Amino acid sequence: MKRFVEGENRLQGVLLPEFLDEYVSDENPVRVIDVFVDELELGVLGFAGVVPEATGRPAYHPSVLLKIYVYGYLNQIASSRKLERESQRNVEMMWLTQRLAPDFKTIADFRKDNGPAIRATCRQFIALCRRLDLFAHAVAAIDGSKFKAVNTRDRNFTKAKLKKRMEQVEASIERYMAALETADRQEGELAQVKSVRLKDKIAALRDQMRAFKALEPVVQAAPDQQVSLTDPDARSMATSGRGSGIVGYNVQAAVDAQHHLIVAHEVTNVGNDRAQLANMAGQAKVAMGADTLDVLADRGYFSGEEVLACEPLGVTPYVPRPLTSGAKAKGRFGKQDFVYVADDDVYRCPAGQTLTRRFTSVEDGMNLYVYWTTKCGDCPLKPQCTTGKERRIKRWEHEAVIDAMQERLERTPHAMRIRRATVEHPFGTLKAWMGATHFKTRTLDKARTEMSLHVLAYNLKRVIAMLGPQSLIEAIRA
Repeated sequence: MKRFVEGENRLQGVLLPEFLDEYVSDENPVRVIDVFVDELELGVLGFAGVVPEATGRPAYHPSVLLKIYVYGYLNQIASSRKLERESQRNVEMMWLTQRLAPDFKTIADFRKDNGPAIRATCRQFIALCRRLDLFAHAVAAIDGSKFKAVNTRDRNFTKAKLKKRMEQVEASIERYMAALETADRQEGELAQVKSVRLKDKIAALRDQMRAFKALEPVVQAAPDQQVSLTDPDARSMATSGRGSGIVGYNVQAAVDAQHHLIVAHEVTNVGNDRAQLANMAGQAKVAMGADTLDVLADRGYFSGEEVLACEPLGVTPYVPRPLTSGAKAKGRFGKQDFVYVADDDVYRCPAGQTLTRRFTSVEDGMNLYVYWTTKCGDCPLKPQCTTGKERRIKRWEHEAVIDAMQERLERTPHAMRIRRATVEHPFGTLKAWMGATHFKTRTLDKARTEMSLHVLAYNLKRVIAMLGPQSLIEAIRA
């Protein structure tokens, strides 16, 4: 063909590089993976098979299989069957494994059997980053995001879902029964065929109804009255869209604000973040090796007990208080409209009256001080304040910690903007890498292992981009 770039003749002899090493440049990230895994003490991390058996068929060394997985996740290849194909045709993979090509079952079993060790490897890379002084800026952002499990919504049941599905099946049976009666009154071959098809559908629906009835006691006996049939650990979780939700896991991440590295992560099957602040902040502080740590989180993490638990850890939290005042929603004064005077231990209401402490109550294990004044009856602002005899304000015994955090937030109005720019980007990147189905393994323990591989690949790619492959290799060997 004229006027086009022409390829070579397939029968033309060529002189290929003599060594496989010549196919892989010095700046190729695969060289970082090779050095990183070789420098790990796999036995100390807990990998099985580091010491070979004296008898039987020789096994693959764990370092070979770990290199395959790190390379695969770095290149968004998580399937063991795809990794098997890559080891047979990918020149970089051939170089990395020295032309070894384990079968997919061997690759899959390695991930299944070495979960704790793989998670320890992820933490080992964070320790390397700490040694490289990448966490000098002691600020981290925490957030959680919902990731899909290997379990469709149709195979997840709660009491409400099961009742609704049974009602739908009953309605379908009634509709098909009415159609069957109509078909029976008609004559002809077509009506007979239709009648047989309707009977088959009714029989299938009745089988489904029996399965739902057998599932009722199982759902009732479950600790959270929820059952997932494909992945037993997955749970139905609400997402930001109204009326939407997924069956999956809640992935927690603490991200360094300077270089956006994921310093700590956790996979849970609890749908909210309220009890995760102190846990994730403590993990982040240890991982970053900081004496003190500022932690940024959104309203979903607000909990008085969690904020209080951060103090002995050396963590300073920045978490906005959620706007949950029922009075404010109805157009009346909220608690935030009452000013607390710490010196006198009283509240000052919008009308200028003083609310004094009357007694202490206990709610959900917390001591709450109750304040009110006897002058509400004559107050012209009472319709805007309360519908009762007097307006009562409750104050937690440790609320000074919350007030101090609110002052910090007011002094740093840009804190939530930093949080969004820091922690939401890694979640978007990880979900794009994982594809539409997110997790590919079942049960909570295996999902944690899978997420650790994704986080290791994410951090590795970021550090390579920051330092360059050769500088990182030198740092690993140092």
